[in-house]
Amino acid sequence: MATEVFDKQKTIDLRKKYIGPSCKVFFNHDPIKIIRARGQYMYSEKDEQYLDCINNVAHVGHSHPEVVSAGTKQMELLNTNSRFLHDNLVHYAQRLQATLPEKLSVCYFVNSGSEANDLALRLAWQHTGHKDIITLDNAYHGHVSSLIDISPYKFHQLGQTEQSQHVHVAPSPDIYRGKFREDHPDPATAYADEVRDIIEKAHAKGHKIAAFIAESLQSCGGQVIPPVGYFQKVAHHVRNVGGVFIADEVQVGFGRVGSHFWAFQLQGDDFVPDIVTMGKPIGNGHPMSCVVTTREVAESFMSSGMEYFNTFGGNPVSCAIGMAVLDVIEKEDLQGNALRVGKYLMELLEKLKEKHPLIGDTRGCGLFVGVDLVKDRLKRTPATAEAQDVIYRLKDQKILLSADGPHRNVLKFKPPMCFSREDADLAVGKIDHILTDLEKALGLCISDAPDLESVPNKRKNSFKEIVHGFQSNSVSNSNTNTRTNKKQRT
Repeated sequence: MATEVFDKQKTIDLRKKYIGPSCKVFFNHDPIKIIRARGQYMYSEKDEQYLDCINNVAHVGHSHPEVVSAGTKQMELLNTNSRFLHDNLVHYAQRLQATLPEKLSVCYFVNSGSEANDLALRLAWQHTGHKDIITLDNAYHGHVSSLIDISPYKFHQLGQTEQSQHVHVAPSPDIYRGKFREDHPDPATAYADEVRDIIEKAHAKGHKIAAFIAESLQSCGGQVIPPVGYFQKVAHHVRNVGGVFIADEVQVGFGRVGSHFWAFQLQGDDFVPDIVTMGKPIGNGHPMSCVVTTREVAESFMSSGMEYFNTFGGNPVSCAIGMAVLDVIEKEDLQGNALRVGKYLMELLEKLKEKHPLIGDTRGCGLFVGVDLVKDRLKRTPATAEAQDVIYRLKDQKILLSADGPHRNVLKFKPPMCFSREDADLAVGKIDHILTDLEKALGLCISDAPDLESVPNKRKNSFKEIVHGFQSNSVSNSNTNTRTNKKQRT
């Protein structure tokens, strides 16, 4: 702990003096100083309690005692370079692999989501012998140079800077705001065909595709959930030209979607990526991450002749913490909680949409939920200023939420997995009051909005059934059996 506790203004002044000015904080106009946290709550220097609806890093809850204890005990015993033999590494790799399809069997442990995605690109380049990467519009994959190049969410901010000739941007498979919407008869195929066309154009220019990379659910892109079947079709096109499919689970893995342990599994049992990256929730705030791939890709990587090692990746303390996180997810049924509470939260938000013309769309899987605010439902005009107003007013009422997406108009719920029905009631109740106040000031009422029932909405009848547990009993039963079989196998 710091030897001296500064008042908030001194902390701000020292940050301005010593920390890079590009390093932004939440609520930049009036940042919060947090000094401790527990579960789904964070506490300011004034001991004010805030409900945390956004901290997907504290996956099983802030300062979870079992996670803290596991790290402390291992740190008291040993922490060292990962090039020494240690049982924690193989124990954890074995347990992590048991949550994945059998084909994904080789782990590389690293220290952050950015490092994981950078390594995934290296694996793809070496395995395929190709250079080009296809990414999705509005995607974010990390902060290192190789990932800024494939993160339109970031490089679009660079103005006139030329996009890398080896990076191709496919449309985000967003069926609310994208090119093909919920009234399209087959948006999965339509969006996948866009990727096919990109591949054909690249090949015509002499380029070869190494990989397609996508967040299994786009977060910074606005809580976008791809139509079921999209990943399978894209993988088919990419693999046909010798490329691989990279699923970025850095923000959405480890049971957050509720019905499945990994978000890519929402696409169906017949889809398995070639490489999966993970981070953030893996260590509940401890800096660790992982890349998991097939034996074939791993052997290609080794064939380069270059030894790979990572000083801290997979160290004994990180692996002890990782195992504790898996223990807590299972013991406290946090994946089940995400499914139940996420479904309840979506029901509350759907009722809110019927009442408030500022809400254009609600979408979500488990405890990954977005509320798309609009000025006009028919035109779907993003309500950017209103979204910022909502999150600042919520902050004043001790609820922490964020807004993101290309227009910064999507309210994002990604809370710790211990988030409860009571927490959902509180947050949605506050949003209800704030939207009522905003709409009154704007002169909006629900009669001003088009009748949503008259707008073709394929998702309403099928998509939401899918993301909140289509065939929920059979899915969860099959997942349970799969996990059990894998545990026995390992």
